[in-house]
Amino acid sequence: MKLRTKMILLIVSLIMIVMVSLAYFFEHMLELTVKEQIGMRALTVAESVALIPEIRKAFFTDKPWETIQPIVEEIRKKTGAEFIVVGNKDGIRYSHPVPKRIGKEMVGGDNGPVLKGQSIISEAVGSLGPSLRGKVPIFDDQGQVIGIVSVGFMLEDIYQINIQYRNKIILLVLAMILVGVVGAIFITNRLKKAILGLEPKQIVSLYQENKAILESVREGIIAVNTAGTVTMANHTAVQILGFPEGADITGRHIYDVLPGSRLLDVVQLGQSEFDQEMLIAENEVVVNRIPIFDHHNQVIGAVGSFRNKSELYHLTQELSQVKRYAEALRSQTHEFSNKLHMISGLIQLEHYQEALEIIQTEANVHQNFIHFIMKEIPDPMIGGLLIGKFNRARELKVELEIMQDSSFRDIPTAIDRGPLITILGNLIDNAMEAVLATGNIEKAVKIFFTDISDDLIIEVEDNGIGIPESLDGKIFELGFSTKEKSSRGFGLPLAKQAIEQLNGYITFEQNQGGGTIFTVVIPKNKQQRVNQ
Repeated sequence: MKLRTKMILLIVSLIMIVMVSLAYFFEHMLELTVKEQIGMRALTVAESVALIPEIRKAFFTDKPWETIQPIVEEIRKKTGAEFIVVGNKDGIRYSHPVPKRIGKEMVGGDNGPVLKGQSIISEAVGSLGPSLRGKVPIFDDQGQVIGIVSVGFMLEDIYQINIQYRNKIILLVLAMILVGVVGAIFITNRLKKAILGLEPKQIVSLYQENKAILESVREGIIAVNTAGTVTMANHTAVQILGFPEGADITGRHIYDVLPGSRLLDVVQLGQSEFDQEMLIAENEVVVNRIPIFDHHNQVIGAVGSFRNKSELYHLTQELSQVKRYAEALRSQTHEFSNKLHMISGLIQLEHYQEALEIIQTEANVHQNFIHFIMKEIPDPMIGGLLIGKFNRARELKVELEIMQDSSFRDIPTAIDRGPLITILGNLIDNAMEAVLATGNIEKAVKIFFTDISDDLIIEVEDNGIGIPESLDGKIFELGFSTKEKSSRGFGLPLAKQAIEQLNGYITFEQNQGGGTIFTVVIPKNKQQRVNQ
């Protein structure tokens, strides 16, 4: 059954239950009220009759009915009572609507309290049928009970009055139920429109899907309403904000969970903010803030997404490493392809000796370089990187030299190779770009490694354009570059971050012959912080 049908049935059922219950209680109260009013009316008429002096005097005559019957009948006709019966204390009638019943005993069996001097309202079955009657005693001058006055209205007449009111109540109930049906249809149509025509199962499914999506996103996501109350926050947001695992921050004000947040400014201005840097719980994050609009284009809240800056750096590092590996492989392929073409040409020209010399030279160069790498830098990741950079340098006509007294054999296993690769790769790339930017015929990059002391030391020297003194404090800023390409400005900041990750530091100085010397110091014991 669809939600719209369920809602209509539910609303109409509730209205019917309420209206039928009210109608029942109202009709019951009306019946009691009518009976009470008619009973009081009967009692009032009876009291009035009992106080008529002629009637009281007639009780002391030989034929009291001759005086009482005409007076009582006239009063009965004027008041609309079904009967007015006057009897003595023995219950013998002195008046009755049916004259032939005068002189006979009163019927009903409810004269006992009256003969004791009480006025009562009772229901009883008399000679005319079931009736509601008011009875009062008649007193003489000495206060003694000498008779009874009974004024009655037939219960059937009272029921007819109730039926008339009941029919009106039923019509009113039916009218209210009809109004309820129309209202239920209107409400359900509006509700259906408000929830975009979705059924409860679809809403639950979408909610669960959205929740799963939000929790699977590695970015922190937090949403607020116009009052600044947090309406949604995923697991990552809770972690970045520094709250305990599983904490629920919904319902709290945004300034309580994130002081200095600009989400309320976004709500007020209705303008998005992208790629803004912010400090959250001592973590640098990149934040995006977007206002939320309703179908009337009114701002009803804002949502912010933020991600730890270090994760972005890590992603950039991985992309840079992949790029470097690809360039190294391409360079090696291109370099050896050129050599093979040249050797092939010499053989075709029958210059066999020259071809053998080139083969021997290349073999010696690579063999010596690889032998040196395997002996002094046995780590396969670092060695592979250096071989790739060596081939890339040869392709670019840059002389890449690893100093002969270099040694990098004692690298603790606790030191992550990933940051080391990032440091070496970016420093070597930066050095080769620096020498290529000059017009020098000799383009040289020298690398020195040592692991003799408690620290790992790396030096990268180039004879490039150098670093102007005015830019000394900017070269490690993310995105800053002296090159014109927008994709520059990541190498040195990434290298510096990787160095800090290993608790080391980096310095640089101007080379006497032109260019720059970068020195990196990394403690072998990662827990030890190197003093700069």
